[in-house]
Amino acid sequence: MTRVRRAWLIAAVLIAIAIAAAILVRSPSGSRAAAPKGPSAVTVTTAPIVQKTVPFKLSAIGNVEPYTSVAVRARVDGEIVAVRFKEGDPVKGGAVLFELDSRPFVAQLDQAKANLAKDRAQLEHAKSQAVRYEDLLRQKFISADAYEQVRATAQASEATVNADQAAVETVQLQLGFCTIRSPIDGIAGRIQIQQGNLVRANDATSLVTINKIVPVNVTFSVPEQNLSDIRRHQAAGDLIVQAHPSGAAHEPVSGRLSFIDNAADMTTGTIKLKAEFANTGMELWPGQFVTVALTLYEQKDALVAPAAAIQNGPNGPYVFVVRNDNTAEVRTVKVARTEGDDTVIASGLAPGERVVTVGQLRLAPGTPVAEAQRTKSS
Repeated sequence: MTRVRRAWLIAAVLIAIAIAAAILVRSPSGSRAAAPKGPSAVTVTTAPIVQKTVPFKLSAIGNVEPYTSVAVRARVDGEIVAVRFKEGDPVKGGAVLFELDSRPFVAQLDQAKANLAKDRAQLEHAKSQAVRYEDLLRQKFISADAYEQVRATAQASEATVNADQAAVETVQLQLGFCTIRSPIDGIAGRIQIQQGNLVRANDATSLVTINKIVPVNVTFSVPEQNLSDIRRHQAAGDLIVQAHPSGAAHEPVSGRLSFIDNAADMTTGTIKLKAEFANTGMELWPGQFVTVALTLYEQKDALVAPAAAIQNGPNGPYVFVVRNDNTAEVRTVKVARTEGDDTVIASGLAPGERVVTVGQLRLAPGTPVAEAQRTKSS
């Protein structure tokens, strides 16, 4: 009986311990019965809504063109005997580029000068004959017909001398064409016909092309709907154009709008424009494609939000606004335009409100937020 009582006693003690443990778990003071915590705050980066001056720009893709381009060709036939520059060299206007074999023209010039000297001697003789025959006519020793024949011979000799003089000048001009000079300041391109080759006057293949790139032009097209605004703002002063080559590390270069085409392209509905750039540092090179921004005017006191804050949803653009109680609020906004990292807001936000720029994917309406970084207004 003693062992049975002990077994019952042990069983009663175990049951009592189990009941006490269950009561402890359900008790409000127990560690496992602590009240459930609310959702934890999401760490985000925010930036304020500010008012500032924002330029109104038209963006396009442009093509760099030389300010002037000249295809250099020979003006006389001859063999290239010397090339006085290297491909890609900067050349000055008037600098010697090519020399052609001038010996045939030197020989022609000598012959033309000899003919001129001969005919001048004949002219002098004819003139003296005309003077003598005129005196004989006055004395009536010869007939008028004889005098007219002598006078005509003198006039013909004078015309021959004039023709000879023109021939000399023509050969001298051709001799000068044997030295081919650069017509402009610019950069020499690839030599198309090398030394030793025979070239012909005005051949279809140019010897070399010289491009003037200081200054340089950039052509681009914008929708024809912008034409009236462009013309109106250009009438008030020069319009600034910025060009930035793709992948370039340096800042965009600035120029001015210099040309508006006199007709729109009916197939594309665009109008072609041209801007001139000083290009003293040769940042732009002919043939490059560049990103172009034409500034029409400056919008003052524009309401600006960081472009990174703008999200797109089924109802249009929206942002997450951080309320005073540090919870997120979804706000639908109307976007006027985006300029670089700035988005101009037409409606939906007020100056000073803070919007989330990083961390939107973890937010929902009413989510508590903790601002890890507060971007200052610029």
